[in-house]
Amino acid sequence: MTAFVLVSGPFTGGWVWDEVAERLREAGAAAYPVTLTGMAGAETSETDTDLETHVEDVLRAIDEADQGPGAGAGAGEVVLVGHDYGIHPVLGAADRRAGRVARVVYLDAGLPGDGDPASAFVPDPAAVGRAGADGLVPPPSGAEWARWGSTDDLSAADLARLDRLAAPQPVRTLTQPLRLTGSPFDRPTTGVLCTANGPGIPGVEMLLAAGPPQFRVLASPTVGFFELETGHWPMLSAPGALAEVLLRAAADEGVRLSVPETASVFEGGGFLLDVPERPCERHGAVDLYLPEAGGPRPAVLFVHGGPVSPEQKPTPRDSAFFQGYGRYVAGLGIVGVTLDHRLYGLADYPTAAADLARALDLVRADPRVDPDRIALWFFSAGGLLAADWLATPPPWLRCVALNYPVLAPLSDWRQVEARFRPAEALSAAGPPVVLTRAGLEHPPFQETVDAFLTVAKRTGAEVELIDVPLAHHGFEAIDHLPETREAVTRAAASVVRRLTAPDRPGPGRDGKA
Repeated sequence: MTAFVLVSGPFTGGWVWDEVAERLREAGAAAYPVTLTGMAGAETSETDTDLETHVEDVLRAIDEADQGPGAGAGAGEVVLVGHDYGIHPVLGAADRRAGRVARVVYLDAGLPGDGDPASAFVPDPAAVGRAGADGLVPPPSGAEWARWGSTDDLSAADLARLDRLAAPQPVRTLTQPLRLTGSPFDRPTTGVLCTANGPGIPGVEMLLAAGPPQFRVLASPTVGFFELETGHWPMLSAPGALAEVLLRAAADEGVRLSVPETASVFEGGGFLLDVPERPCERHGAVDLYLPEAGGPRPAVLFVHGGPVSPEQKPTPRDSAFFQGYGRYVAGLGIVGVTLDHRLYGLADYPTAAADLARALDLVRADPRVDPDRIALWFFSAGGLLAADWLATPPPWLRCVALNYPVLAPLSDWRQVEARFRPAEALSAAGPPVVLTRAGLEHPPFQETVDAFLTVAKRTGAEVELIDVPLAHHGFEAIDHLPETREAVTRAAASVVRRLTAPDRPGPGRDGKA
């Protein structure tokens, strides 16, 4: 007999699984909804409760399943289901009962690893700041539930039930790091994606095609996926469909994904132009590619996307991709600058922004660089970092270039701070933008570009659009075509033209408004 241990997200208890558990039992399975310590109601909350406490709660549920109906020599499989925050104690318990847990189901949950606190993955990461002196995060109510995920398909009665039974969340359950001795994917795994709350399976395919290598584990034969066309609380909005999906997951069903055959920028795919070697100097996290021309020269700093793994080799600046760009612009008489910034997760945009600012200070202080003629060139999800420079552009920033950029956080990128929204920073007074758009872009990324261009038209912002119809995301490494080569040379020529153009009097040039 399959036994399902069901662990819910913040502010909720075992009661949220009532209908799902009933349907699982009707199908012949065992079901063990877990009410984590402190989550039965505010009057019983324990302020010293942390993530470790909740891991122990799930371990006890596994042990209970081992002693329940069908236990013993012929005991069936134990399937752990973690919804939202619940995936953190689920993974901790699975790590300690590696021989007893047959499968882990991520129900509309993030992908935490060893050392990650839940606060970096829950839908409302700002919740930690709302903890009171008692160490408890107050639960949402009414319309506030939408901060924690889509409320699509929840009835008024469902929302009233959430309001009535929600309990404060002990803040230490959100801040204590998850500790694992192995990989979360050391056992069969199923992802259940609620499409009213995020992009669904196409979003995972996008990660496999354009994301860093650590996501390739999602294409393992032991990993399957299901979609539910509902909001973030399917145990309330679609209990029958969820129960059916859980039973199918236990039977090892689900959509399997594969890694695209095309190379990835993050794996050091070759650059599409044949460029000669150029002198390169390393200064900490920054590399300078120097032109032959003497005297202070303009510079363009290339900003990679991500997230990337801190263990990734080669690092972005050591890949043939960014080495190619650095050498190419150096051949055009411009100092090419590459940077390894620390965008290791979606919550790391402020860190990456600080790395970029430090790199710019270093570059502008170099005597071989004209500090008043700088361009920034952003790629992929690094495009969100352009927001700061579009919002308050310094006079020395002559141009911003964007290649197949992400220009707004996707619907499930809730860890990204609100400041990183480039379209909201656009204005006619900002620096000119050179935007290279890939015709075969991932649809969620393309939607952010379309929205950006709509704002640019409304505000009168100067945007030069370079369309490359047959290009994929990261085309410089994977689409070596005449039109992609032309796109790179055209974009570079546009950036160089703006870097070398004579100064024009006006705001930001002579210091006068």
